[in-house]
Amino acid sequence: MKVAVVGATGMVGEVMLKVLEERNFPVSELLLVASERSVGKKLSFKNQEYTVIGLADAVAAKPQIAIFSAGGDTSLEWAPKFAEAGTTVVDNSSAWRMDPTKKLVVPEINANELTKDDKIIANPNCSTIQMVLALSELHKKYKMKRIVVSTYQSVSGTGVKAVKQLENEIAGIEGEMAYPYPIGRNALPHCDVFLENGYTKEEMKLAKEPQKIFSDSSFSVTATAVRIPTSGGHSESVNVEFENDFTLPEVRQVISETPGVVLQDDTANNSYPMPIFAHDKDEVFVGRLRRDESQPNTLNMWIVADNLRKGAATNAVQIAEYLVENELV
Repeated sequence: MKVAVVGATGMVGEVMLKVLEERNFPVSELLLVASERSVGKKLSFKNQEYTVIGLADAVAAKPQIAIFSAGGDTSLEWAPKFAEAGTTVVDNSSAWRMDPTKKLVVPEINANELTKDDKIIANPNCSTIQMVLALSELHKKYKMKRIVVSTYQSVSGTGVKAVKQLENEIAGIEGEMAYPYPIGRNALPHCDVFLENGYTKEEMKLAKEPQKIFSDSSFSVTATAVRIPTSGGHSESVNVEFENDFTLPEVRQVISETPGVVLQDDTANNSYPMPIFAHDKDEVFVGRLRRDESQPNTLNMWIVADNLRKGAATNAVQIAEYLVENELV
């Protein structure tokens, strides 16, 4: 399997290589691809050194799969060029997510929709992935009506510059700012850019992507996204109203049997999901389960995942694994 990783020198690209190696993805030839300023850099994979190449050279090499994590503009320009050359693209950016002609995939939920004709496949937003995975089996059983989600997102979701800003602030060093304000000892209700409706792009991704993933517009989502001074791992407070009633023991059973999800809900022993615990893991962790006592059929829950792994790199690699296993590439 000839595989290209586009954006290999970036934060998610580095994790992508780590995940491909850990999961022993069947790579016979690896192309590490980045922007012109990174061409010629050396990176290692499975104890072998590779030289970073440019996008045009990668297209010409006709890989079977190209996993993109290089930003929306790059994806919009180059994903179609790879697709025309016969490559199947799994794209991590927001470029294709809401395109009605492209699938938006969380493998545990809807990979079975993929066909050989899907040459550009979208990876959902990191916050969306962990939320829909935690809710997927509950939705089947109780049918969601409305989700209210507030996120507590790590600086790694913004990128290297933001991680450096937090590190500098902790060390008392003045440096380049990724945010309009300090992030240390702070919480910024500002993830991505503000839109005309007063929401941020991140909040609207959370509002729209779940309906596409579930192929179901019968429920609604409203979101508030907040950046907090953690270096990795996103947390979410989710309030979900169902059509049908539930019992908490049933809910715990359903969550514990959901693929890719770990139930961590033992408050008597201070056991609940936290970013520090989810770090470097591929599972989505769910806890703090309790009924919303203010209205019927409504559940409160706390969801945590490593945003660079299941929220980005691992989900993309799992899509690629599905393509290979089902002979779609």
